[in-house]
Amino acid sequence: MTNSMQHVPSSEKSYTPPFAAEELSFAEAVSLAADTGTLTGDAGPLLETVIDMLDEAGRPDRYVDCIQIAGTNGKTSTARFAAAILRGEGLNTALYTSPQLVRYPERMEINGTVVDDATFAHGVSVAVEAGRRVNAHRRAAGLQTYTITPFDLLTVAALVIFAERPVDVAVLEVGMGGRWDATSATDPVAVAITGIGLDHMHILGNTLGEIAQEKAAVIKPGRIVVLGEGVHDPEVEPVMMGQCQACNIAPLVAEHTLIHAPEHIGDATTLQVTTPRTTYTVSLRKPAYQAQNAACAIMLAEAYCARELAQDALEASLLNCPTPGRFDVLSTYPLVLVDACHNPQSCATFVSSLDEIAPQVDERPVLLVAALKDKDVSGIVEHLLPAFPRVVVTQTASDRAVPHEELAELVRTELDHAGRPADDLVGVYPTVADAVEHLQGCGHAFVAAGTITLAGEVTAYFRGQR
Repeated sequence: MTNSMQHVPSSEKSYTPPFAAEELSFAEAVSLAADTGTLTGDAGPLLETVIDMLDEAGRPDRYVDCIQIAGTNGKTSTARFAAAILRGEGLNTALYTSPQLVRYPERMEINGTVVDDATFAHGVSVAVEAGRRVNAHRRAAGLQTYTITPFDLLTVAALVIFAERPVDVAVLEVGMGGRWDATSATDPVAVAITGIGLDHMHILGNTLGEIAQEKAAVIKPGRIVVLGEGVHDPEVEPVMMGQCQACNIAPLVAEHTLIHAPEHIGDATTLQVTTPRTTYTVSLRKPAYQAQNAACAIMLAEAYCARELAQDALEASLLNCPTPGRFDVLSTYPLVLVDACHNPQSCATFVSSLDEIAPQVDERPVLLVAALKDKDVSGIVEHLLPAFPRVVVTQTASDRAVPHEELAELVRTELDHAGRPADDLVGVYPTVADAVEHLQGCGHAFVAAGTITLAGEVTAYFRGQR
């Protein structure tokens, strides 16, 4: 199998699935997005699964230029910034991110708007039928049928939706790794790698170098390549540069100069980015750590457009770009802030931003923390706990969630090691709703961090979608 292809010019885009799919209801589509159990087969998860599904669906990815964003941390924000900038340049732009914060359709946006429920269900319907047909062909040929993962299904669904609209360019966030990720079944015209950290080690590798190898696999001949500021680690940079050299690519390396860091929540961050064409000075209403993600997005968008970006449009695009779940203020009085930091590296970055705007730890709100089993839970606790005067522990609804009592015991141990009183742990709750209701009932300001599932459940609570 190969995913090499020629992209159809914008003037010739007219995509229709080559078969009629039974239209699922939104509830049925969401159910399959959460668990593709009835679609799965015998073979392990392979990139060929998605390639064959796209072939069966008439290669919807050929009807749109794809830009792929990989990395351990910052890839969602970088993808959002890039999509916003390209939209500001007058392009019909799609965005595919994961996971959703609250609802599945949030993974797919067109021109800054989340697709509606009917559109989401239609895309999933076509992807389901493509998967069914692929496995039927394989059974008829005496071959093992494919295991179709939820991410496989949603990636094909998104590409179908984007091609039908149609859009000019789709920014695709890698789900995990790069080499075998479903988004790699497309043939991106440009890729960016934001940085490398120790995450998903049970799958990607035990060292930064091993993980870098998996993510560097998105670098292939003929592609625009942008390397973010997070690739400068001595274990990572040689891997990236080696892959670029092997592909005869001179990568663009994103760098920025911080002009102004915010002193209060909601203040603007101002940065300067020098590209091969010019120097941009822009502001964004985000913490300072987002500057490196914005710089990567600017470099990527300019390279894709092959021209200097419009300064006014760029400024407006970045200022107005939402980053849900990332240093996200849900309430100002009392303050409720959520952040999707979910590994030691992203937690350290989050705490660094807190240090800039609220240097006195004892004046900070309560920390509401939860975590997932497949993360470095001890590392998350070690980074977050010293940054807050009090902590509440809870458990999200994810089947990967660390049980609340188990996490509470880890917190108690860390408090003891730090010489802090045990009553700094002020509450342990079995559900996020229980924890938030207690904190709200007491009028407490709080910061929720530790996993995107916590950020999502707290956001849903405040949206009234409990």
